[in-house]
Amino acid sequence: MHDVFRRLYRRRFGTDVESIAPLAVDGSARRMSRLRGSDGRTAIAVVGPDSEENRAFLSFSASFRGIGLPVPEVWIADEAAGVYLVEDLGDTTLFRALTDERAKAHGAFPSTMLPIYRRVLEVLPRFQVEGGRAVDYAVAYPRAAFDRQSMTWDLNYFKYHFLKLAHVPFNEDRLERDMGRLVDFLLTADVSHFLYRDFQSRNVMLRGHDPWFIDFQGGRRGALQYDVASILYDAKAAIPIDVRESLLDHYLAALSTHLPVDHARFREHFRGYVVIRILQAMGAYGYRGWFERKPHFLQSVPPAVANLEHLLATGFVPLDVPELRAVLERICQTPAFRSVAPNVATGLTVRVGSFSYREGLPDDPSGNGGGFVFDCRGIENPGLLDAFRALNGLDSDVRRFLDREAAVDPFFERVLGLVEAQVATYVKREWTSLDVQFGCTGGQHRSVYFAERLAMTLRGYRPDVRVVVVHRERARWPRPPASDAPPVPQSITDSR
Repeated sequence: MHDVFRRLYRRRFGTDVESIAPLAVDGSARRMSRLRGSDGRTAIAVVGPDSEENRAFLSFSASFRGIGLPVPEVWIADEAAGVYLVEDLGDTTLFRALTDERAKAHGAFPSTMLPIYRRVLEVLPRFQVEGGRAVDYAVAYPRAAFDRQSMTWDLNYFKYHFLKLAHVPFNEDRLERDMGRLVDFLLTADVSHFLYRDFQSRNVMLRGHDPWFIDFQGGRRGALQYDVASILYDAKAAIPIDVRESLLDHYLAALSTHLPVDHARFREHFRGYVVIRILQAMGAYGYRGWFERKPHFLQSVPPAVANLEHLLATGFVPLDVPELRAVLERICQTPAFRSVAPNVATGLTVRVGSFSYREGLPDDPSGNGGGFVFDCRGIENPGLLDAFRALNGLDSDVRRFLDREAAVDPFFERVLGLVEAQVATYVKREWTSLDVQFGCTGGQHRSVYFAERLAMTLRGYRPDVRVVVVHRERARWPRPPASDAPPVPQSITDSR
């Protein structure tokens, strides 16, 4: 597939691809990579195995850009190969920004995120109303509308992949009746607008404080309430109740500039759409976590349960659905669903490091002796050149020098193949620590470059694995890294 990436990149930009790095895609069959060209330009390559889903994305993207909505530009597509290149919006999602700011606020919802969330909710009605007039619903996938069939699929997803896999008892006949009543109620809302379908904090990218929007290929005609429910009840975002209410008011004010809104009726239906959205998400958590054995999805169960508990305590929905209510109460009363299991929270930690052979091999703090040591000394040493002697592998000039070296990519691909296989094995066996070390003469240029590159790659496509980066010789470097050196996403750089 890399040959297709290179061909499309060259056809669109007239230059060659110098590096290809895979990116994380949690719950999708699509695969993504960041391409970096010889001129420093980047693009995101998307491989979509479903041609109908690809067609929906490409069509919706053209419609949205045509009316000035902030979505990435599609640079070029090869629909027969199922590959397209899109504008690179960076690595900062709304969720990542929220997580970083929340850490600074010691766990509280950070006030710095409120203006950003408000801006997101100001743009959402444009997608729903203006976008709803512009898109071609004939290409919507897998349905043209979030209709009775779609809702039934979602509720059955919850039933079969959460309730049954988690062994939550229920009366199937009575639950089916109640689910039917919920669907009847939801369909009494205005269902004539664009429903984004997966409108969550991971699908909003931030450039500065400006939101950009991705992953709308599942969009279809539907109710306005669904997408607002999706983002305000995004489980791991854990938005406080009072903040949710304030943001919902802000959204309704923005929506009112596009069409008349009966606020009381909107809120009545809103609670129903919150319920179906949470149940659909819990079905996904169960399927991905218990069936596909991707335990990080189960981390979202406790906050989803907390959301259900709040709904049950504040009136639930204006319907007679006793079995559905009873099932949700059983979930909320089950201790196992209120906290993340230890093996989910811990998982595998990959300790990636750089060192100097002059100072000896690095220690293994885990004590298990598991992992690799790779010798980078066969790669051309930028430290022998005056221009790079005072720099290190975190500096952009050193990275560009090594990116251009012919031996670098083949070396890295062999390393990655070995590490990927070992990571998969360790995760499967539920082992908790793997060490990967890169050594060079001084522990300053080549080893640092490869350690950072591997860490970024692992974090890009293994969100279930914690990556720790340790540059052992950092205290001996002639100078600190330049400010333009990008941090490895979600990793820890240690100066020991």
